Amino acid sequence: MPSRVVDYLIGAVSALGVRHIFGVDGANIEDLYDAAYESGGRVQAVVAKHEFGAATMADGYARSTAGLGVVCATSGGGAMNLIAGLAESHASRVPVLALVGQAPTNLEGKGAFQDSSGLSGTLDAAEIFRSVTRYCARIDSPRSLPGHLARAVTAARSGGPAVLLFPKDIQQAGFEAEPFTARPAVRGHDDDGVAHLLELVRAARLTGKVVIIAGAQIARDDARNELRELVNRLDAGVGVAPDAKDVFGDTEPGYLGVAGSMGHAELRDSLHGCALCLLIGTRMPVTDRAGLESELTGSVASLGAEAPHIPAAHVMTTDLAATLRTMVAALGPARGRTHRGGYRRAPDPPITAGLEFRRGPDVHAGLDYRTIVETISNTIDYDTDVFADAGNTGASVVHHLRMPPEGRFVVALGMGGMGYAFGAAIGSCFARRHRPGGSARRTVVVAGDGAFYMHGMEIHTAIEYGLPVTFIVLDNSAHAMCVTREQIYYGDRYSFNRFQQAQLGAGMAAMFPRLPSYAPATGREFGTALRNCLDIAGPSFIALDCDPDEIPPFAPFLTAARSNS
Repeated sequence: MPSRVVDYLIGAVSALGVRHIFGVDGANIEDLYDAAYESGGRVQAVVAKHEFGAATMADGYARSTAGLGVVCATSGGGAMNLIAGLAESHASRVPVLALVGQAPTNLEGKGAFQDSSGLSGTLDAAEIFRSVTRYCARIDSPRSLPGHLARAVTAARSGGPAVLLFPKDIQQAGFEAEPFTARPAVRGHDDDGVAHLLELVRAARLTGKVVIIAGAQIARDDARNELRELVNRLDAGVGVAPDAKDVFGDTEPGYLGVAGSMGHAELRDSLHGCALCLLIGTRMPVTDRAGLESELTGSVASLGAEAPHIPAAHVMTTDLAATLRTMVAALGPARGRTHRGGYRRAPDPPITAGLEFRRGPDVHAGLDYRTIVETISNTIDYDTDVFADAGNTGASVVHHLRMPPEGRFVVALGMGGMGYAFGAAIGSCFARRHRPGGSARRTVVVAGDGAFYMHGMEIHTAIEYGLPVTFIVLDNSAHAMCVTREQIYYGDRYSFNRFQQAQLGAGMAAMFPRLPSYAPATGREFGTALRNCLDIAGPSFIALDCDPDEIPPFAPFLTAARSNS
């Protein structure tokens, strides 16, 4: 078969080390699927159930590989369905490349089906995508492709999605060019800034304690070991951002808990009066700093790709691993821990501890959040990856989960899109499968029934490909975070956010007879079901009844509920 633009694209994807592209097929992207088939297995095309799911698969794939995720979509509604997923990647600085089909160029502005060229009053896809991407371009000729592709990859690697729009006739066009060669990512740090930061750190060591708050860039830059070395050199305490629970273990010396609205009191207490708070790889958005505002007004320094949202002496780095190695070498031998007795795993109460959880009297009242998450913590393997969805479920997982020492933790707090965890976990499973040795490590998704109703049918994709993922759905027949808000902020006078109760475990068993599905009623039954799921090679499903009226460990809710009581 003569070489086409789409063949060049698939070759470029393979050259970038990407083995899977995720999407939903359609007339204006089908040639890309044909090229993936013709690639002889170098690149596998995975069809999702919805383009949002495909975008989150690419996002999860990128987060687990510390590389690039690739998603594709057809024109019209398919393209528009990508927006929410790409917005999450943009907010969380995840490198994703989106290849989006368009109507043929000779029909643009002439009434083509799903025309989004911007001509003759049509929707302009390029303008829409530019708002959620680092780079967006419409490919108007084959010869312009290599340059646009190189710029798109560079932009994505800088942290965020890039979009290339391909009219169908351009995809099909014959194309001969040198094979795509990815430019090395430009990474580094500000040497003068690092030198100044070292001065601040040395001065702080002489007068008191250094407390580090570690963020998700540490995982993206694969800098966990370097962080541990720095902590050891400084005899520092360490808190983690809610989306960075896997960058520093909760049993390691120095661990102080999770920062922010889902966090722990010990970190707040340690920040009070510390000589220096050093932010590493986090911008400290509201979810990371809620409840800590007064403690973050002292001496604060920052190290990361972007400046934080609070005043701090910031040093830019796009390679935390290399920068932390530089700092460790400059600081010399470790001091030896002087606070061993005071360091321990953070206690369970959140920043605003002391309020009893409200439990409703209705038939929904089942297992409480803490029992569920602690059962997960006590059962999963040392290398299990955990993907948590947004809402009350996510807040509970962030607060209570004890992370496996070699597992990956992901929660989408950039946009907080419900249903993110289903697709992202699937993308991560594909990434893990391709690594040397074909790791069979288990992935666990923890999501609410509201998220399940939005995008839970991506479970079908996991079944189709036999992926080792266990889906745990907390079923309270509600958008529970919205119910909590109605109760706390609007006097509990009404609810728009409660659902008719469903039997999710039985429903999944009926839909997918070969899918191991469970609906345990007690904590003991849940532990048994989860152990069974971990021994199964493919996917599995657990539905757990819980109470829509339980207040999760989320500081703003607990504070407001206390003031209302």
